[in-house]
Amino acid sequence: MNEETLFIVGPTAVGKSEVAVEVALKLRGEVISADSMQVYRRLDILSAKPTGSVRTRVRHHLIDIADPADHFDVARYSRLGKEAIEDIRRRELMPIIVGGSGMYVRSLVDGIFEGGGKDEVVRAALEAESDENGLGSLYERLQKSDPASAVRIHPNDRKRIIRALEVLEVSGRPISSLQTEWRRGAAGPDLFRSENLQCAAAMFGLRRGREALNHRIEERIERMFAEGAVDEVRDLLGMGLDLRATILQSLGIPEIRECIEGRCSVGDAKEELKKNTRAFAKRQMTWFRRDPRIQWIDVGEGEGAPAIAEKLLAILRNITT
Repeated sequence: MNEETLFIVGPTAVGKSEVAVEVALKLRGEVISADSMQVYRRLDILSAKPTGSVRTRVRHHLIDIADPADHFDVARYSRLGKEAIEDIRRRELMPIIVGGSGMYVRSLVDGIFEGGGKDEVVRAALEAESDENGLGSLYERLQKSDPASAVRIHPNDRKRIIRALEVLEVSGRPISSLQTEWRRGAAGPDLFRSENLQCAAAMFGLRRGREALNHRIEERIERMFAEGAVDEVRDLLGMGLDLRATILQSLGIPEIRECIEGRCSVGDAKEELKKNTRAFAKRQMTWFRRDPRIQWIDVGEGEGAPAIAEKLLAILRNITT
C-alpha cells in the first residue's frame, strides 16, 4: 500500500491540474479535486474542470458530485475526501489532492476547524442584515474588525463572511486569530504525518511570477467566454435557484449575471472577472504562504507540466529516501 498522500496546491490558473495528471501517471495515482466549484454539476466552463479525455487518462474524484441547488460545505468535502483517499490507498494507488480551495485542503490535512462557537440567533440576524442592506455592508464590517479574514474571503462569499462575523460576536475574537492557533505547531517543508488522515503526507505548491500568472488568468477567462461561459450562467439562472445558493456565489457567476440582467456589457463582465480573479489568486497565495509545510516549486516561463512534474518528483524522491 502506498504510504504517502500528495497535495499539489497554489493559485488559480497556475497549472496545478496538468501537473497532477503527469505526477499521477508516473506514480500510479488518482487525483482528488480540492476545488469548491468543481464539485457542482453544470458548472464546467467557469470551474475549469478537467476534460473528459484527461479524466480518461487519470481517474478524478470529487468532481460533479453535487446538484446546483445543493449546499456543499467543507464538512461534506472532508468526509468524502477522506473516503476517496482511503479507497485509493486500499487499491494500492497514490492519492493526489489538487486544488486551490485552502479550507478544503486544510480539512483533509488537519481536520475541520471547529473553534469560535456558534449562535443561531446571531447568524440569523446577520443573514437578515445582509438581505436588507446588501452583503457589501457586512464585508466592510469584516474588513474593519478582522482584516486578516477579509483578505482571504471573497466579497461575494456570503456564507464565510457571515460565519466570520458570527465568530467575532460570539467569542469576542477574530476567526483569523483562532485559525492561527489551530495551525500552530505545523512542521516545516518535508514529509510529515497527517494525524487526520493517519498517513504520511507531502504538500507541494506551484507559483509563478505575478505578470506570468496574471497573463494566464486573462487567457483562461478569454477562453471561458469563447467556450460559452455566459450561456452556462444563463442556464444556471434559468433553473430558478435561490439567489443565495452556494453555487451562485462562485467566482464568475455574479460578474456574468450582471451582463445577463443588462447592467453591463459582456466586455465589462469579462474585465471585472479578470480583476476579481487576480484578487482571488492573491488571496489564495496569502492563505497557502502561511503553511510552512508546503514545498514551493517556482515555474519558469514556458515550462510545461511534464518538466514541472519532474521537479516535484525529484523533491519527493529526496525526502522519502
